[in-house]
Amino acid sequence: MSSKPNAGVSLAISAGLASVLVAATLVALKLWALAETGALSIAASLADSAMDLMMSLVAAAAIVYAALPADEDHAFGHTSAEDLAALGQATFILVSAGVIGWTAVSRLTADTPHQLASEGRGLIVMVISIVLTLALVWWQGRVARRTGSKVVAADRLHYLGDLLPSLGAIGALWASSRYGIGSIDAIVALAAAVVMAIGALRIGKDAWDALMDRAADPRIIEGIGRIAADWPGVRGYHDLKTRTAGSRVFVNLHIELDGDQSLRQAHDIGASLRRAILDAYPHADVIIHKDVYRET
Repeated sequence: MSSKPNAGVSLAISAGLASVLVAATLVALKLWALAETGALSIAASLADSAMDLMMSLVAAAAIVYAALPADEDHAFGHTSAEDLAALGQATFILVSAGVIGWTAVSRLTADTPHQLASEGRGLIVMVISIVLTLALVWWQGRVARRTGSKVVAADRLHYLGDLLPSLGAIGALWASSRYGIGSIDAIVALAAAVVMAIGALRIGKDAWDALMDRAADPRIIEGIGRIAADWPGVRGYHDLKTRTAGSRVFVNLHIELDGDQSLRQAHDIGASLRRAILDAYPHADVIIHKDVYRET
């Protein structure tokens, strides 16, 4: 059982490091492509990648910090660092989306249309960007499903968001090169900004809910209740309370047991129930209180 958290931490760290490496590569490539083409759609994709790089560095640090064991000052661990990092990511992405959207509107309403250049070089960069992003998203998806890390899931959303402006930039560059239509570039950038803003608001809400000790997913609560209700020796249960922090779900549960049985028997029932809950939800932290069952 103890190996699962360690394995999960290693996977999450690997995803964080991969995110930093890919983001740094994409920023360098898109900077060059922006200088060559002057395309706002590439600028939108560059801004997203720059935010990804900055926040991926923060996220990697948060993953490592969140994995620290509980201590005297943090009795329930450090997993809330993931939520703080995710909230910071959401804020930066929202600001970035606003800047890109404003610039796109300014170009669309300008008297003189903006002309792009060196579209072919920009196309090559954006294709490379899409390939690298798809590979990273695939790995992050696997890690997020296995670890439940909100930071990795948030990073994955950023890179999924990268795909739309990257594809849009390819379309805008092709339209500019083939037909001389430069306005598509600003339209694509504006659409990308909207997608980024929506994603940032969703990430921010999830992180805020966790920081405010919001209860776990109702399906998790229902599943724990079913396990407790059907467990041998348990006459009933009450006061099932949960809260989330980062990738962890903290569970407090009161079970009702036969008051005539020995303390050892009561302990064994509670311990086996706790193991069953952890088997079903490996990222849970479970505390079980034992009460005497009273017939009504």
